[in-house]
Amino acid sequence: MLPAIDEIVSNFELLDDWEERYRYVIELGRLMEPLPDEAHSDINKVQGCASQVWLETRLDDSAGGKTVMHLRGDSDAHIVRGLVALLISLYNGKTPSEAVATDALGLFKELGLSEHLTPQRSNGVRSMVERIRRDAQAAAAVS
Repeated sequence: MLPAIDEIVSNFELLDDWEERYRYVIELGRLMEPLPDEAHSDINKVQGCASQVWLETRLDDSAGGKTVMHLRGDSDAHIVRGLVALLISLYNGKTPSEAVATDALGLFKELGLSEHLTPQRSNGVRSMVERIRRDAQAAAAVS
């Protein structure tokens, strides 16, 4: 099970060097629940990522009368799988309107990830965030 985003941020602050931080990101990917084979579909595939990335967004309206988002994801690259896990921790349980207002790229900058990711990986992160935001906007329009 993934830790809450606040715990991830706190843990990041405790790690001194980038080697340790990369290992932590990879460990986050290992903590994610496995994405079922049938969810590795073209519909869930994120376009614009150098690695293969799948994101599945489900809506749950049993949370006290409000609709919240539940995400699952996967990647064929360890570090990218960890980045997916970080985004899932950030967005899971948010309402669609909260998700649209969430600044994931700001969090990546705050954690120092923006400056330590290759340009390809940074583009992939942007593609993942855009995908989550599109799903949230579509869900907000329906609710």
